[in-house]
Amino acid sequence: MRKFLLLLFATTLVIGACTDRDDVIGDVNIRIKNQSNLNFVKVEVSGTEESYENVASGDYSEYLEFETAYKYASIVIEADSTNYSYQPIDFVGEDSLSFGFYTYELNITEEGEVLLNFKVD
Repeated sequence: MRKFLLLLFATTLVIGACTDRDDVIGDVNIRIKNQSNLNFVKVEVSGTEESYENVASGDYSEYLEFETAYKYASIVIEADSTNYSYQPIDFVGEDSLSFGFYTYELNITEEGEVLLNFKVD
């Protein structure tokens, strides 16, 4: 009986110590992936007072926390002394994201248009 309780206790500790990012309860976490040929000096996303800084071409930023976020957002990118912006029309009918980790993949076309591709991490 004693061995069984010890085994049960050890199993509970191991299972409790294992965490998956999807199991984290907290805010929405979003990072940026720079898919353009430009280096992003600064990226501002509506919904947070912080900004992503120095995201090189092909690289990912760190995650920032959002209380409420959507699959798309107003975004301003500073790259090569130029500001590029992405402005969604509205959020009508759009559900906010649940707790978890997400990526906004951002690209800038030759014409200067910002393209956003949303990914669940």
